[in-house]
Amino acid sequence: MELSNKNIGFIGCGNMGTAMIHGILDSKLATCDHIFATVKSQENIEKKEKELGIKVSCDNAEVASKSDILFLAVKPQFMDGVLDEIKGEITNETLVISIAAGKDIKYYEEKLGDDKKIIRAMPNTPAMVKAGMMGICINGNVTGNECEMIKELCVGFSKTEVVTENLMEVVTAVSGSSPAYVFMFIEAMADAAVAGGMPRKQAYEFAAQAVYGSAKMVLETKKHPGELKDMVCSPAGTTIQAVRVLEKEGMRSAVFEAMEKCIEISRKL
Repeated sequence: MELSNKNIGFIGCGNMGTAMIHGILDSKLATCDHIFATVKSQENIEKKEKELGIKVSCDNAEVASKSDILFLAVKPQFMDGVLDEIKGEITNETLVISIAAGKDIKYYEEKLGDDKKIIRAMPNTPAMVKAGMMGICINGNVTGNECEMIKELCVGFSKTEVVTENLMEVVTAVSGSSPAYVFMFIEAMADAAVAGGMPRKQAYEFAAQAVYGSAKMVLETKKHPGELKDMVCSPAGTTIQAVRVLEKEGMRSAVFEAMEKCIEISRKL
């Protein structure tokens, strides 16, 4: 199954759906005439068509019927109604990819049929700046080639890793929700810099770039984060004293507990 000439549909075109469409278009892996999307109201059709240059409607069933690859980009509480609308349009060859939290593969198989190709995905908001991280799991009807094709399709907005379904809630905690933790960390560092006399705009720039560069070092050097931390902590220097305070105040434990709570709530959705 090749990407060329495949129709790609999006049921839902909110922030995440829009980011994904932008990434696919910018990567040149699909053209505007092969991407379709739906919105909830007529008022949003013209706005989205102008923004994305694709065909947009309110007809979920029509978009599903046209799509070889169909992204379900709606909130979990609306999924039952959407699946009722589109189930008659899904064939055994349609690749159905849901980004809704808390809905497992079995749920989609019960709604659409256990002979359908189902992929469950968890993207994150950095996809909006083409720097996302997404976990996916597949059912037994999806071939290895189809899985690789979806990973290729998503490269314009996100790195993608295949995980077993029992880890999808962990994916939610470690990448889906974690941008919020990082934003809080950046905000806290910037606030302290402001308290030290730095203008706020400049403080955000320093803090955000430090986080960005540190993450890039982990990814590109492949060194253990602890080793990279030790490289910054000079003997009798300032950094080791700051690290001592963070350990004393429970930073590591707070992050651990926050992620465990996120996993717990994800499993209850």
